[in-house]
Amino acid sequence: MRRRRGFVQLAILHLLKEESMHGYQIMKELEERSDGAYSASAGTIYPALQEMLDQHMIELESGADKKVYFLSEKGNERLMEFANQGEGDFWGEWKERMVWRNSEESLRLRAALEGWETQLRRTMRQIRGNPERVEELISLIDEMTNRLKNHRDQ
Repeated sequence: MRRRRGFVQLAILHLLKEESMHGYQIMKELEERSDGAYSASAGTIYPALQEMLDQHMIELESGADKKVYFLSEKGNERLMEFANQGEGDFWGEWKERMVWRNSEESLRLRAALEGWETQLRRTMRQIRGNPERVEELISLIDEMTNRLKNHRDQ
C-alpha cells in the first residue's frame, strides 16, 4: 500500500503558518507537539516537503545556510479548508494520533494488515487467468469491505 503523508503535510502546514522553518526545525517541532510520541525522520519529512513544493502549498527560500520553507497562499487555503471541516484542535488530534500509532493495539492491527496484504498479493498472483477464482476473490473482498463498514457503524 502507498504510504499517505496527508496528516504529516497538514501538520507541516500548521507549523509554517506559525513561522517559516527549515527541515530539521520542522522535525523537532513535530516531535515536541506530540510529547515525543512521533519521531520524525528525514525520510518522511523531506519527501512530504518536496510533494508540497510540487503542489505549490509551500515555498522555499534558499539562504546561505539552510533552506527555509514558508506557507504559500495555496497552503493557507488548504488550512482554511481543514478549519471549515470543523475538525477541532489540530494539535490535540496530532498528539492523540501519534500516541495511538505507538499503542499495542495499533501495532497489532498494522501487523495483521500487513499479513493480510501479503496473502492478498500472493493470491492475486496465483489466480491470474482464472476468471472464476478472480470472481471468488472479488466477492470475498466485497464481503470483508461490507463487514468492516457494518462494524464501523456499530
